[in-house]
Formats: sequence, structure tokens, C-alpha cells
Amino acid sequence: MSASVLTRAAVVRRKPGSRTGVWRYFQPVVAIAAVVALIGMPLWIMVVTAGKSQAEAQHPNLSLPTTWYLWENLATVWDQGRVPAALLGSLLIVLPSVFGVLVLGSLAAWILARRKSRLISALYALAISGIVLPPAVVTIVLLLRQIGLAGTGVGMVGVYMGMYMSTVIFFVTGFIRTIPLELEEAARVDGAKPLRVFWNVILPLLVPVLATATILICLYVWNDVFYAFFVIGGRVDTLPLNLFQVASAGLHLNNWHLIFSYVILMSLPLLIVFIVAQRKIISGITSGAVK
Repeated sequence: MSASVLTRAAVVRRKPGSRTGVWRYFQPVVAIAAVVALIGMPLWIMVVTAGKSQAEAQHPNLSLPTTWYLWENLATVWDQGRVPAALLGSLLIVLPSVFGVLVLGSLAAWILARRKSRLISALYALAISGIVLPPAVVTIVLLLRQIGLAGTGVGMVGVYMGMYMSTVIFFVTGFIRTIPLELEEAARVDGAKPLRVFWNVILPLLVPVLATATILICLYVWNDVFYAFFVIGGRVDTLPLNLFQVASAGLHLNNWHLIFSYVILMSLPLLIVFIVAQRKIISGITSGAVK
């Protein structure tokens, strides 16, 4: 009797284990299939369509082009699609926006992380509220008109800094709280002023988390067309705005091979940034998760 009970108990114990073992083998397959379906297929369609002729690209699909015209299409877009001017406009908007939001956001996060009071807690909640509260486009445009910055690159930079300041504060505040306060106290004992303490002690430790925030903000700002359309209204050429304009013009109208070629050119700078900063980005994500 006891032997049969033990046998049944052993079978019951083995059943969950066997299911777990089967799922352990199928889990990588499911993950790879999801990545291929959600990321691989759109990228494949973009590349093969960009490499086709105009006739073959009328209906984008997964098939390979009969003859590759990728370099010719990229050259056509670069020469006739005003890509250099739009690239310069995007850089003039993205670089100061990212630099400003990282510097000011890090300084604000440092203060919010080191001060302890109800007022500071309320200010922190207000500072990160921008993550969940959508910006009011009409109010932003009216405000920029009142201060004379509507339709200018400076106004667009200010809008992006205001929109993504919450993201930087949220990322950096939690990270700074894990840094020992004794490091700052030692620097102050040596006579360092607050800004010097931040620049020499805190900022070098923030490189991984700032790299993660940088790639996220660059991704948002680089690909934004909605807010740029309403704020600068085509007065400053950026790559997404230029793509929207030329896709409706004669050169790119229903020419999917040229449209996808433009998308490839627009994505290359971000891809290069991600490859260069990949280790820092992963380090920032993992360190933040562990701490």
C-alpha cells in the first residue's frame, strides 16, 4: 500500500517537471519566432523593397528582387530627396535637445535623490508625471507663439527637452540613490564645490544609465514627425518631415523602392549610435535592474 502511494507521488512529482522540461526546449523557439515575425519580417520587407525596381516594388512583399538596385535607389534618394539638408536639420535639433535634457535632467535628479522632504517628494512626483501625461500640442504651439519661438529650431529643442526631461529624471534618480553618499562627502572635505562634485564624482558613474537614456531619447526625437509638424511646420527640414513631404511629391509618389530607401538612410545614424554604445546601453539596463 505504501509502495503504491509512493509510486503515485513520484509520478505526480515528475509530471510538472516533464512539462517544464518540454517548455524549456520550446521557449527559445517561441522567442525566436516572435522576433522574426515582429522585427525580422518588417526589416526584410524594407530591405528587399528598397532593392527592387519601380515596377517590382509596386506591391511590397517578401520576395527577392530579380535584379538588385539598392545602391542606385539610395543614390537617387540622396541626390534628389534633399537628404543632406534634412540630415543637417535633424542633427541641429537632436544634438542640443539630447545634450540639454541629459545635463539638466541629471542635475535635477541629483538634487531630488539627495534631498529628503515632503516638498522634494512632491517635486519628484511632478517631475516624472510627464512620462504618463501626454503633452498638450495646442497649448505648446500657443505658448511658443506668445514668446516668439513658434516655427524655430530653438522652440523645437525646448519642446523636446520639456517632453523627455521626465524620462531622464526617472532613470537617473533611482541610479543616484544607489551611489554611496560618502563619495560626495569625501569630495566636499577636499574643498570641491557642488558643481565640481557632480562633474567629477557623480557624472562619471552615470555613464551607463545616461547612455541608455540617450539612445531612447534619440530614438524618440529622431523619428518624431507629429510634434515637429505642428511646432516648426516645415520651416526647419528634418528627416521625418522631409520624408513626409517628398513621399507626397512627384519623386516618391507610390515609388515604394525610393520610400524604403529613404527609411534605410534615415535609420543608419541611429543604428551606428546603437552599435557604438551597445555595451554602455546594456550595462545601464542591467545595472539599473540589479540595483
